[in-house]
Amino acid sequence: MKSSTDCKNDTLAINGGKPVRTSMLPYGRQWIDEDDIAAVVEVLRGDWLTTGPAVERFEKTLSELTGAKYAVSVSNGTAALHAMMHALGVGEGDFVLVPTMTFAATANAVRFCGGTPIFVDVDADSLLIDLADVEAKLARAIDVDKSVKAIVAVDFAGQPCDYDALRTLAERHHVALLADGCHALGATYGDRSVGSIAKMTAFSFHPVKHITAGEGGAVTTNDESLATAMRQFRNHCMNRDHHHRKSQATWEYDIERLGFNYRLTDLQAALAASQMSKLRSWLDRRNEIARAYDAAFEAIAGVAPLKNLANRTHAYHLYVIRIDSTATGIDRERAFQALRAEGIGVNVHYRPVHQLALYANDAAGGAVDCPRAESVYAQMLSLPIFPKMTDDDVAHVIAACQKVFVKR
Repeated sequence: MKSSTDCKNDTLAINGGKPVRTSMLPYGRQWIDEDDIAAVVEVLRGDWLTTGPAVERFEKTLSELTGAKYAVSVSNGTAALHAMMHALGVGEGDFVLVPTMTFAATANAVRFCGGTPIFVDVDADSLLIDLADVEAKLARAIDVDKSVKAIVAVDFAGQPCDYDALRTLAERHHVALLADGCHALGATYGDRSVGSIAKMTAFSFHPVKHITAGEGGAVTTNDESLATAMRQFRNHCMNRDHHHRKSQATWEYDIERLGFNYRLTDLQAALAASQMSKLRSWLDRRNEIARAYDAAFEAIAGVAPLKNLANRTHAYHLYVIRIDSTATGIDRERAFQALRAEGIGVNVHYRPVHQLALYANDAAGGAVDCPRAESVYAQMLSLPIFPKMTDDDVAHVIAACQKVFVKR
Protein backbone atom coordinates (compact mmCIF):
# COMPACT_ATOMS: atom_id res chain seq x y z
CA MET A 1 0.00 0.00 0.00
CA LYS A 2 1.25 3.44 -0.88
CA SER A 3 2.18 5.89 1.79
CA SER A 4 0.33 9.19 2.12
CA THR A 5 3.45 10.92 0.77
CA ASP A 6 3.36 8.85 -2.42
CA CYS A 7 -0.36 9.45 -2.83
CA LYS A 8 0.07 13.18 -2.42
CA ASN A 9 2.04 13.29 -5.67
CA ASP A 10 -0.45 11.16 -7.59
CA THR A 11 -2.85 12.75 -10.02
CA LEU A 12 -6.44 12.04 -9.06
CA ALA A 13 -8.28 9.77 -11.48
CA ILE A 14 -10.98 12.41 -11.78
CA ASN A 15 -8.26 14.69 -13.19
CA GLY A 16 -6.95 12.08 -15.62
CA GLY A 17 -4.66 10.08 -13.36
CA LYS A 18 -4.55 6.31 -12.95
CA PRO A 19 -7.30 5.02 -10.63
CA VAL A 20 -6.51 2.92 -7.58
CA ARG A 21 -8.90 0.24 -8.90
CA THR A 22 -10.11 -0.63 -12.37
CA SER A 23 -13.41 -2.12 -11.11
CA MET A 24 -15.92 -0.44 -8.82
CA LEU A 25 -15.97 -1.69 -5.22
CA PRO A 26 -19.53 -1.26 -3.91
CA TYR A 27 -20.26 0.08 -0.42
CA GLY A 28 -22.14 -3.11 0.44
CA ARG A 29 -22.79 -6.52 -1.09
CA GLN A 30 -24.32 -9.89 -0.24
CA TRP A 31 -22.28 -13.08 0.14
CA ILE A 32 -24.03 -16.20 -1.15
CA ASP A 33 -22.28 -19.57 -0.84
CA GLU A 34 -23.13 -23.16 -1.77
CA ASP A 35 -24.78 -23.81 1.61
CA ASP A 36 -27.20 -20.95 0.94
CA ILE A 37 -27.98 -22.25 -2.53
CA ALA A 38 -28.54 -25.76 -1.20
CA ALA A 39 -30.95 -24.45 1.45
CA VAL A 40 -33.07 -22.72 -1.19
CA VAL A 41 -32.96 -25.74 -3.53
CA GLU A 42 -34.19 -27.95 -0.69
CA VAL A 43 -37.26 -25.73 -0.33
CA LEU A 44 -37.84 -25.76 -4.10
CA ARG A 45 -37.89 -29.58 -3.98
CA GLY A 46 -40.29 -29.64 -1.05
CA ASP A 47 -44.01 -29.05 -0.59
CA TRP A 48 -43.98 -25.51 0.80
CA LEU A 49 -42.82 -22.42 -1.09
CA THR A 50 -44.52 -19.96 1.27
CA THR A 51 -46.18 -19.92 4.71
CA GLY A 52 -44.44 -23.21 5.47
CA PRO A 53 -42.03 -24.66 8.05
CA ALA A 54 -38.93 -22.78 6.83
CA VAL A 55 -40.52 -19.52 7.96
CA GLU A 56 -41.13 -20.83 11.47
CA ARG A 57 -37.59 -22.20 11.67
CA PHE A 58 -36.09 -18.87 10.69
CA GLU A 59 -38.24 -16.99 13.19
CA LYS A 60 -37.09 -19.35 15.94
CA THR A 61 -33.44 -18.78 14.95
CA LEU A 62 -33.92 -15.02 15.04
CA SER A 63 -35.60 -15.18 18.46
CA GLU A 64 -32.70 -17.20 19.81
CA LEU A 65 -30.14 -14.78 18.40
CA THR A 66 -31.78 -11.66 19.79
CA GLY A 67 -33.10 -13.12 23.03
CA ALA A 68 -36.62 -11.94 22.21
CA LYS A 69 -39.55 -14.26 22.89
CA TYR A 70 -41.16 -13.72 19.51
CA ALA A 71 -40.02 -12.95 15.97
CA VAL A 72 -42.47 -12.13 13.19
CA SER A 73 -41.02 -12.27 9.70
CA VAL A 74 -42.30 -10.06 6.87
CA SER A 75 -41.47 -9.28 3.26
CA ASN A 76 -38.94 -6.46 3.86
CA GLY A 77 -37.63 -3.98 6.42
CA THR A 78 -40.20 -1.33 5.51
CA ALA A 79 -42.98 -3.86 6.08
CA ALA A 80 -41.41 -4.59 9.48
CA LEU A 81 -41.57 -0.93 10.44
CA HIS A 82 -45.16 -0.70 9.16
CA ALA A 83 -46.21 -3.82 11.09
CA MET A 84 -44.62 -2.42 14.23
CA MET A 85 -46.56 0.85 13.97
CA HIS A 86 -49.78 -1.01 13.23
CA ALA A 87 -49.37 -3.30 16.24
CA LEU A 88 -48.79 -0.31 18.50
CA GLY A 89 -52.04 1.22 17.25
CA VAL A 90 -50.59 4.34 15.62
CA GLY A 91 -53.36 6.16 13.74
CA GLU A 92 -54.81 9.53 12.79
CA GLY A 93 -53.89 12.21 15.30
CA ASP A 94 -50.97 10.24 16.77
CA PHE A 95 -47.34 11.41 16.78
CA VAL A 96 -44.11 9.44 16.86
CA LEU A 97 -40.63 10.84 17.53
CA VAL A 98 -38.19 9.78 14.80
CA PRO A 99 -34.53 10.82 14.34
CA THR A 100 -34.16 12.69 11.07
CA MET A 101 -30.89 10.88 10.29
CA THR A 102 -32.33 7.60 9.03
CA PHE A 103 -33.73 6.06 5.88
CA ALA A 104 -37.13 7.51 4.95
CA ALA A 105 -38.94 4.23 5.72
CA THR A 106 -38.64 4.88 9.47
CA ALA A 107 -40.80 7.98 9.15
CA ASN A 108 -42.91 6.69 6.28
CA ALA A 109 -44.14 3.79 8.41
CA VAL A 110 -45.70 6.31 10.79
CA ARG A 111 -47.44 7.98 7.86
CA PHE A 112 -48.63 4.62 6.46
CA CYS A 113 -50.74 4.27 9.62
CA GLY A 114 -52.05 7.84 9.49
CA GLY A 115 -49.71 9.17 12.17
CA THR A 116 -47.26 12.06 12.03
CA PRO A 117 -43.51 11.90 12.66
CA ILE A 118 -41.87 14.52 14.85
CA PHE A 119 -38.28 14.80 13.66
CA VAL A 120 -35.54 14.76 16.29
CA ASP A 121 -31.92 15.85 15.90
CA VAL A 122 -28.93 13.57 16.37
CA ASP A 123 -25.64 13.69 18.22
CA ALA A 124 -23.07 15.13 15.81
CA ASP A 125 -20.34 12.65 16.73
CA SER A 126 -22.29 9.37 16.64
CA LEU A 127 -25.39 10.31 14.59
CA LEU A 128 -27.53 8.54 17.19
CA ILE A 129 -30.73 10.17 18.41
CA ASP A 130 -30.04 13.17 20.67
CA LEU A 131 -31.47 12.61 24.13
CA ALA A 132 -31.85 16.29 25.00
CA ASP A 133 -33.76 16.96 21.79
CA VAL A 134 -35.99 13.94 22.44
CA GLU A 135 -36.89 15.28 25.86
CA ALA A 136 -37.46 18.83 24.60
CA LYS A 137 -39.66 17.83 21.67
CA LEU A 138 -41.54 15.24 23.67
CA ALA A 139 -42.34 17.78 26.40
CA ARG A 140 -43.33 20.38 23.79
CA ALA A 141 -45.69 17.95 22.08
CA ILE A 142 -47.32 16.91 25.34
CA ASP A 143 -47.72 20.55 26.39
CA VAL A 144 -49.93 21.20 23.34
CA ASP A 145 -51.90 17.98 23.88
CA LYS A 146 -50.46 15.98 21.03
CA SER A 147 -51.02 12.25 21.35
CA VAL A 148 -47.46 10.90 21.32
CA LYS A 149 -47.37 7.13 20.90
CA ALA A 150 -43.68 6.29 20.69
CA ILE A 151 -40.01 7.16 20.40
CA VAL A 152 -38.09 5.30 17.69
CA ALA A 153 -34.44 4.55 18.45
CA VAL A 154 -32.47 4.14 15.19
CA ASP A 155 -29.23 2.22 15.66
CA PHE A 156 -27.47 4.25 13.01
CA ALA A 157 -24.68 2.46 11.07
CA GLY A 158 -24.98 -0.50 13.46
CA GLN A 159 -24.25 1.16 16.82
CA PRO A 160 -26.97 0.77 19.47
CA CYS A 161 -28.58 3.86 20.95
CA ASP A 162 -28.56 4.63 24.67
CA TYR A 163 -31.53 2.40 25.43
CA ASP A 164 -31.48 2.86 29.20
CA ALA A 165 -31.71 6.64 28.93
CA LEU A 166 -34.37 6.42 26.21
CA ARG A 167 -36.43 3.99 28.27
CA THR A 168 -36.31 6.33 31.24
CA LEU A 169 -37.64 9.16 29.05
CA ALA A 170 -40.30 6.96 27.49
CA GLU A 171 -41.56 5.64 30.82
CA ARG A 172 -41.62 9.12 32.36
CA HIS A 173 -43.87 10.36 29.58
CA HIS A 174 -45.86 7.11 29.16
CA VAL A 175 -44.89 6.45 25.54
CA ALA A 176 -43.54 3.29 23.92
CA LEU A 177 -39.87 2.80 23.05
CA LEU A 178 -39.49 1.20 19.62
CA ALA A 179 -36.31 0.42 17.72
CA ASP A 180 -35.26 0.49 14.10
CA GLY A 181 -32.50 -2.10 14.30
CA CYS A 182 -32.17 -2.53 10.54
CA HIS A 183 -28.47 -1.58 10.79
CA ALA A 184 -27.74 -3.49 13.97
CA LEU A 185 -28.47 -7.22 13.73
CA GLY A 186 -26.07 -8.93 16.12
CA ALA A 187 -25.10 -5.75 17.99
CA THR A 188 -25.33 -5.55 21.78
CA TYR A 189 -26.02 -2.89 24.40
CA GLY A 190 -24.43 -3.93 27.65
CA ASP A 191 -25.28 -7.62 28.01
CA ARG A 192 -28.45 -7.38 25.90
CA SER A 193 -28.84 -7.99 22.19
CA VAL A 194 -30.53 -5.49 19.92
CA GLY A 195 -33.96 -6.96 19.35
CA SER A 196 -34.68 -7.77 22.99
CA ILE A 197 -34.44 -4.29 24.52
CA ALA A 198 -37.18 -2.09 23.03
CA LYS A 199 -40.89 -2.93 23.03
CA MET A 200 -40.51 -3.92 19.37
CA THR A 201 -37.48 -3.92 17.07
CA ALA A 202 -37.53 -3.95 13.27
CA PHE A 203 -34.87 -5.65 11.14
CA SER A 204 -34.09 -5.73 7.42
CA PHE A 205 -32.59 -8.53 5.33
CA HIS A 206 -31.84 -6.54 2.19
CA PRO A 207 -28.72 -7.70 0.24
CA VAL A 208 -26.48 -4.99 1.75
CA LYS A 209 -27.49 -5.85 5.33
CA HIS A 210 -25.75 -8.33 7.65
CA ILE A 211 -27.69 -11.28 6.28
CA THR A 212 -30.02 -11.37 3.31
CA ALA A 213 -33.24 -13.07 2.36
CA GLY A 214 -33.09 -11.38 -1.05
CA GLU A 215 -35.59 -9.02 0.48
CA GLY A 216 -37.04 -9.61 3.90
CA GLY A 217 -37.62 -8.21 7.34
CA ALA A 218 -38.80 -9.07 10.84
CA VAL A 219 -39.95 -7.61 14.12
CA THR A 220 -38.91 -9.02 17.48
CA THR A 221 -40.81 -8.46 20.70
CA ASN A 222 -41.42 -9.97 24.13
CA ASP A 223 -45.14 -9.16 23.95
CA GLU A 224 -47.30 -12.03 22.69
CA SER A 225 -50.27 -9.80 21.85
CA LEU A 226 -48.11 -7.56 19.67
CA ALA A 227 -46.64 -10.60 17.91
CA THR A 228 -50.13 -11.92 17.22
CA ALA A 229 -51.24 -8.55 15.86
CA MET A 230 -48.26 -8.45 13.48
CA ARG A 231 -48.78 -12.03 12.31
CA GLN A 232 -52.35 -11.16 11.39
CA PHE A 233 -51.31 -7.85 9.80
CA ARG A 234 -48.84 -9.56 7.43
CA ASN A 235 -51.66 -11.85 6.27
CA HIS A 236 -54.47 -9.38 5.43
CA CYS A 237 -55.49 -9.28 9.13
CA MET A 238 -57.29 -12.62 8.70
CA ASN A 239 -58.33 -14.04 12.04
CA ARG A 240 -57.47 -17.57 10.82
CA ASP A 241 -54.63 -18.40 8.47
CA HIS A 242 -54.66 -21.53 6.31
CA HIS A 243 -52.86 -23.58 9.00
CA HIS A 244 -55.64 -22.88 11.49
CA ARG A 245 -58.33 -23.59 8.89
CA LYS A 246 -56.65 -26.89 7.96
CA SER A 247 -56.24 -28.03 11.56
CA GLN A 248 -59.87 -27.13 12.35
CA ALA A 249 -61.22 -28.58 9.08
CA THR A 250 -62.95 -25.35 8.14
CA TRP A 251 -62.77 -22.75 5.38
CA GLU A 252 -64.18 -19.98 7.59
CA TYR A 253 -62.24 -16.81 8.37
CA ASP A 254 -62.99 -13.16 8.97
CA ILE A 255 -61.22 -9.81 8.50
CA GLU A 256 -62.01 -6.98 10.88
CA ARG A 257 -59.16 -4.58 10.09
CA LEU A 258 -57.16 -3.60 7.04
CA GLY A 259 -54.06 -5.73 6.65
CA PHE A 260 -51.43 -6.38 4.01
CA ASN A 261 -49.79 -9.26 2.19
CA TYR A 262 -46.39 -8.89 3.85
CA ARG A 263 -45.53 -12.59 4.15
CA LEU A 264 -41.98 -13.89 3.86
CA THR A 265 -41.68 -16.92 1.57
CA ASP A 266 -40.06 -20.20 2.58
CA LEU A 267 -37.45 -19.59 -0.14
CA GLN A 268 -36.44 -16.34 1.52
CA ALA A 269 -36.61 -17.80 5.02
CA ALA A 270 -34.37 -20.71 4.08
CA LEU A 271 -31.78 -18.35 2.60
CA ALA A 272 -31.88 -16.10 5.66
CA ALA A 273 -31.58 -19.03 8.08
CA SER A 274 -28.55 -20.36 6.21
CA GLN A 275 -26.98 -16.91 6.31
CA MET A 276 -27.56 -16.66 10.08
CA SER A 277 -25.09 -19.47 10.67
CA LYS A 278 -22.34 -17.18 9.34
CA LEU A 279 -23.45 -13.95 11.03
CA ARG A 280 -20.90 -14.00 13.87
CA SER A 281 -17.91 -14.47 11.61
CA TRP A 282 -19.23 -11.80 9.27
CA LEU A 283 -19.65 -9.35 12.14
CA ASP A 284 -16.06 -10.07 13.17
CA ARG A 285 -14.89 -9.27 9.65
CA ARG A 286 -16.88 -6.02 9.54
CA ASN A 287 -15.24 -4.96 12.81
CA GLU A 288 -11.81 -5.96 11.48
CA ILE A 289 -12.28 -3.75 8.42
CA ALA A 290 -13.51 -0.90 10.62
CA ARG A 291 -10.39 -1.13 12.79
CA ALA A 292 -8.19 -0.92 9.68
CA TYR A 293 -10.06 2.19 8.57
CA ASP A 294 -9.85 3.71 12.06
CA ALA A 295 -6.08 3.28 12.11
CA ALA A 296 -5.68 4.81 8.66
CA PHE A 297 -7.74 7.89 9.45
CA GLU A 298 -5.66 8.69 12.50
CA ALA A 299 -3.00 9.80 10.00
CA ILE A 300 -5.30 11.76 7.65
CA ALA A 301 -6.09 15.26 8.83
CA GLY A 302 -9.64 16.42 8.36
CA VAL A 303 -11.24 12.98 8.04
CA ALA A 304 -12.86 11.34 11.05
CA PRO A 305 -15.07 8.28 11.56
CA LEU A 306 -18.15 8.41 13.75
CA LYS A 307 -17.58 8.11 17.48
CA ASN A 308 -17.88 4.68 19.08
CA LEU A 309 -19.63 4.75 22.43
CA ALA A 310 -18.94 2.64 25.49
CA ASN A 311 -20.88 -0.37 26.74
CA ARG A 312 -21.98 -1.68 23.34
CA THR A 313 -20.80 -3.67 20.35
CA HIS A 314 -21.05 -2.29 16.83
CA ALA A 315 -22.49 -4.24 13.88
CA TYR A 316 -20.98 -1.90 11.24
CA HIS A 317 -23.64 -2.02 8.58
CA LEU A 318 -22.07 1.28 7.50
CA TYR A 319 -18.70 2.91 7.99
CA VAL A 320 -19.29 6.67 7.82
CA ILE A 321 -16.65 9.37 7.74
CA ARG A 322 -16.96 13.12 8.19
CA ILE A 323 -14.91 15.41 5.97
CA ASP A 324 -13.55 18.77 7.10
CA SER A 325 -13.22 20.56 3.75
CA THR A 326 -10.91 23.20 5.20
CA ALA A 327 -8.40 20.64 6.45
CA THR A 328 -8.60 18.37 3.38
CA GLY A 329 -9.03 20.99 0.68
CA ILE A 330 -11.95 19.05 -0.80
CA ASP A 331 -15.65 19.12 0.00
CA ARG A 332 -18.00 16.16 0.23
CA GLU A 333 -19.41 16.47 -3.30
CA ARG A 334 -15.97 16.60 -4.91
CA ALA A 335 -14.69 13.81 -2.64
CA PHE A 336 -17.64 11.61 -3.65
CA GLN A 337 -16.82 12.10 -7.33
CA ALA A 338 -13.07 11.67 -6.79
CA LEU A 339 -13.37 8.43 -4.81
CA ARG A 340 -15.78 6.89 -7.29
CA ALA A 341 -13.35 7.80 -10.08
CA GLU A 342 -10.74 5.82 -8.12
CA GLY A 343 -13.04 2.78 -8.18
CA ILE A 344 -14.35 3.16 -4.62
CA GLY A 345 -18.15 2.99 -4.54
CA VAL A 346 -18.78 5.47 -1.74
CA ASN A 347 -22.32 6.49 -0.91
CA VAL A 348 -24.15 8.94 1.37
CA HIS A 349 -26.38 7.74 4.24
CA TYR A 350 -28.64 9.70 4.58
CA ARG A 351 -30.17 12.97 3.58
CA PRO A 352 -32.09 14.12 6.68
CA VAL A 353 -35.65 12.91 6.22
CA HIS A 354 -37.22 16.26 7.09
CA GLN A 355 -35.48 17.78 4.06
CA LEU A 356 -37.14 15.37 1.60
CA ALA A 357 -39.93 16.91 -0.46
CA LEU A 358 -42.50 14.58 1.12
CA TYR A 359 -41.85 16.17 4.52
CA ALA A 360 -40.27 19.55 3.80
CA ASN A 361 -43.62 21.28 3.28
CA ASP A 362 -45.54 19.29 5.88
CA ALA A 363 -46.19 21.40 8.96
CA ALA A 364 -48.24 18.77 10.79
CA GLY A 365 -45.33 17.71 12.95
CA GLY A 366 -44.42 21.30 13.82
CA ALA A 367 -41.38 23.34 12.93
CA VAL A 368 -38.32 21.15 12.36
CA ASP A 369 -35.15 22.19 14.13
CA CYS A 370 -32.35 19.67 13.50
CA PRO A 371 -29.20 21.76 12.90
CA ARG A 372 -26.66 19.05 13.75
CA ALA A 373 -28.11 16.57 11.28
CA GLU A 374 -28.14 19.22 8.57
CA SER A 375 -24.55 20.22 9.26
CA VAL A 376 -23.18 16.68 9.40
CA TYR A 377 -25.08 15.65 6.27
CA ALA A 378 -22.93 18.03 4.22
CA GLN A 379 -19.78 16.23 5.46
CA MET A 380 -20.78 12.54 5.32
CA LEU A 381 -19.55 9.70 3.14
CA SER A 382 -20.06 5.94 3.58
CA LEU A 383 -17.08 3.76 2.67
CA PRO A 384 -17.32 0.15 1.46
CA ILE A 385 -17.68 -2.36 4.27
CA PHE A 386 -18.93 -5.91 3.83
CA PRO A 387 -17.48 -9.28 4.92
CA LYS A 388 -16.53 -10.53 1.46
CA MET A 389 -14.05 -7.65 1.04
CA THR A 390 -10.47 -8.90 0.73
CA ASP A 391 -7.48 -7.32 2.44
CA ASP A 392 -6.57 -5.90 -0.97
CA ASP A 393 -10.02 -4.31 -1.23
CA VAL A 394 -9.54 -2.69 2.17
CA ALA A 395 -6.07 -1.47 1.16
CA HIS A 396 -7.54 0.03 -2.02
CA VAL A 397 -10.09 2.01 -0.02
CA ILE A 398 -7.40 3.33 2.31
CA ALA A 399 -5.04 4.17 -0.56
CA ALA A 400 -7.79 6.02 -2.40
CA CYS A 401 -8.67 8.02 0.72
CA GLN A 402 -5.03 8.89 1.27
CA LYS A 403 -4.82 10.02 -2.34
CA VAL A 404 -8.01 12.10 -2.27
CA PHE A 405 -7.84 13.59 1.20
CA VAL A 406 -4.18 14.60 1.52
CA LYS A 407 -4.39 18.34 1.00
CA ARG A 408 -2.54 19.52 -2.09
